[in-house]
Amino acid sequence: MPLMNNSIRNIQLVAVVVVLISTIIAFFLEMREMYENRDITLADLLLMFIYIEVIGLVRSYWETRAVRITYPLVIAITALARFIILQDKESDPTNLIYISVAILIVALATVIIRFRNSKYLKIDKSKSNEL
Repeated sequence: MPLMNNSIRNIQLVAVVVVLISTIIAFFLEMREMYENRDITLADLLLMFIYIEVIGLVRSYWETRAVRITYPLVIAITALARFIILQDKESDPTNLIYISVAILIVALATVIIRFRNSKYLKIDKSKSNEL
């Protein structure tokens, strides 16, 4: 079993390095595109912010060997906000409501997870490592 666990851990670490390299490449390609277009939009900035958050997620995983669930949730909120910004005027307005509700749900989940160890919520701390 230890050999299998080590093999799986090594596969995970290689995958994390691939994600990191891919994200860095995508970041610089986006910068190059903005330079070539001589235009920087809010959608471009949000996309770059998503890349930065993914790099932070990789760093956090590399240091702790665990994914802090708040990172993917913040990335999801940013991606959903970017999706709203990219919608054109002809798209169905109900999509805006659905995406806004999704942002609200993810934001509430983030707040609940961030305060799960809070004395105000009185959650059993022995089970807090399960998330």
